[in-house]
Amino acid sequence: MEDKERELQHNVGEENTEKITENTEATPSTEASETVEIPEKEPSGTLEEKGTQNEPETTEAAEPKENIPSKSEEEKEPVATESKREETAANEDDAVLEEIDESNAEDAEDTGNNERHTIPVLDYHSMSMENLVGELQKLVRNEKVQAIKKQVDGIKSEFDLKFQEFLEEKKEDFINGGGNEIDFRYNSVTKRQFNEVYDDYREKRNIYYKSLEKNLKENLSRRLEIIEELKGLVNVDEDMNTTYKAFKELQENWRNAGPIPRTDYNNVWRTYQHHIEIFYDFLHLNRELRDLDFKHNLEEKEKLVVQAEILTKEPDLTIAFRDLQTLHKIWKEDIGPVGQEHREEIWERFSNATKVLHQRRQDHYKELDAEYEKNLVVKNEIIAAIEAMSQNVATSHKALQQQIKKLEELRNAFFGAGKVPRNQNEKTWDAFKGAVRNFNKSKNAYYKNLKKEQQDNLDKKRALLDRAVALKESEEWDRATPEMKRIQNDWKQIGHVPRKYSDKIWKEFKTACNHYFDRMHAVKNEGLKDEQENFEKKSACLDKLAAFELSGKREDDLTSIKAFIAEWKTYGRVPFKKKNIDQKFNKILDGIFKKLDIDRQESELLKYGNKIQELAKADNERAIQNERSFIRKKIEESKGEIRQLETNLEFFSNASEDNPLVRDVIKRVESHKETLETWKAKLKKLNILKNDIIRAHDAEEEAASAESEAEAEEQE
Repeated sequence: MEDKERELQHNVGEENTEKITENTEATPSTEASETVEIPEKEPSGTLEEKGTQNEPETTEAAEPKENIPSKSEEEKEPVATESKREETAANEDDAVLEEIDESNAEDAEDTGNNERHTIPVLDYHSMSMENLVGELQKLVRNEKVQAIKKQVDGIKSEFDLKFQEFLEEKKEDFINGGGNEIDFRYNSVTKRQFNEVYDDYREKRNIYYKSLEKNLKENLSRRLEIIEELKGLVNVDEDMNTTYKAFKELQENWRNAGPIPRTDYNNVWRTYQHHIEIFYDFLHLNRELRDLDFKHNLEEKEKLVVQAEILTKEPDLTIAFRDLQTLHKIWKEDIGPVGQEHREEIWERFSNATKVLHQRRQDHYKELDAEYEKNLVVKNEIIAAIEAMSQNVATSHKALQQQIKKLEELRNAFFGAGKVPRNQNEKTWDAFKGAVRNFNKSKNAYYKNLKKEQQDNLDKKRALLDRAVALKESEEWDRATPEMKRIQNDWKQIGHVPRKYSDKIWKEFKTACNHYFDRMHAVKNEGLKDEQENFEKKSACLDKLAAFELSGKREDDLTSIKAFIAEWKTYGRVPFKKKNIDQKFNKILDGIFKKLDIDRQESELLKYGNKIQELAKADNERAIQNERSFIRKKIEESKGEIRQLETNLEFFSNASEDNPLVRDVIKRVESHKETLETWKAKLKKLNILKNDIIRAHDAEEEAASAESEAEAEEQE
């Protein structure tokens, strides 16, 4: 997480600061500072003479600025003996001192300002909207409001982008569902929660800055009063010890006066320091007191010099530079001037330690820049890989999951690649976020379409389920079984449905299908048992028919044969593999009919007589109608065959009747004519049966009507 935090920062070794000037209502007035006197400078090169009101804001870890001179007019006069290199070096020295002054001015304005450096900047881009709300709430509740601006801005930027994408998806769903775009409204609980927390942050921030503005103005006014009182000490005609005691009280009051606007900090301090020196000059009347103070200040500054020189060897440059800033602040604010004979020397030692540390940092930055350039190449390659993947998003769930895993690997590689040059940081980070966002947009579009497709699949499966449930109690096996098999096959062809419905609808469908086929198999098993019994009975009947011997009396023999046929018809279906028993039975019958000299048509009608009896017993009008349709179809087929054969004979008009082909055609015509007559005879028998049934029904209706009339008469 620490690496990611560093990666997200916009500057190499630099963190943005909370600027009071960004809140115009909370910007302190600078009118008071316009009347502050600008004193003569201390020894050339001292820290105290650097920094101006209008310097841009810096931080303790920022790289030194270049070409930002703050020298007085006499310092800008060219010196003939200075080389260009010395001028450049002097400018660099000035830059680091200005940087330290500005950072100390910023921290002086708010003593808790430096706490912002300890608050991590997380990878807000990877967080969901809900997590962003939680992170914002945690910051607002637990951290100082002036220290979290960078974090809050990052959270808000990412939340706004994510919510806009979310809202566009919802609008698209609304329009696709038949809605009108102008009627679209969406109430987001997450957005409402974010606004509440963000409004709380803004309210706390405004309260803080208004309070700070008031305090800063009051403190500035108090410090200016102290300066005025300090100026008046040199004009007081009283005992020197009393005056010196008053001077010490003013110094203590100055230390406790509190923060002032950073824009006034350096100017007010220089004015104060100027009048401190004037007072010390005034103390020449009492050299003993002044020398004691100079001696004490020299001792304290020597301690700071020693600490600064130790810092030049500190391995951690960030810690070293921050501690150096603190030493400069103590040098400036807490310790007074030293004797003129030591002033240049002590400052030179302190300044040299600062320059050594500054040079170490500059050299370190150069090394980092080379490393950052390499990191930039790596990160650009990672961004290019993500962009390529976002332009070729997979079209299957499995492949897309692999790409998502690959994206996470690339993300980790990006954050692990280290920092890039400061001027490329924001550009690189924006390019990375854009590439990731493009991939996620395509990924979300795929799953959105997949969700719609799965909903369509669910509707299709529900329709098949309804059909299966409607058929599960059917006993029309010949019709329902193919339909159930078709439904099962169609089910297999339909793709995935939403996960939350998948198990439930499958169990319902499976239950309906199993119920039907379990019933069918139970009936089939029972039917197989009956078919086996029928086979055994038919086998016995066949054996008896095979053993039958003609008595020589035609009518008696025909009666016996009809009895065999009638018995055979009473037995139902036999197992499919043993259906040839019917052929054996008919073959024996044909042999007997031949012995009795009964032609084919008569034998067919004898066999058909039993079928007529079965239809009569069943009294099934539909079965009779189906039989009539079947016979009519056979009649038409026979007529068609006869016409075709007779047409073929016309081609042999000049051929002799002894021609084998002619004889074959004639024989086939005669056979079909006999078959035609047989089918006509069967139709006649069937029509007679139908008429008999109709007459029987009419008779029953007449009898019923007569009975009803008789009952009515009796009731009268």
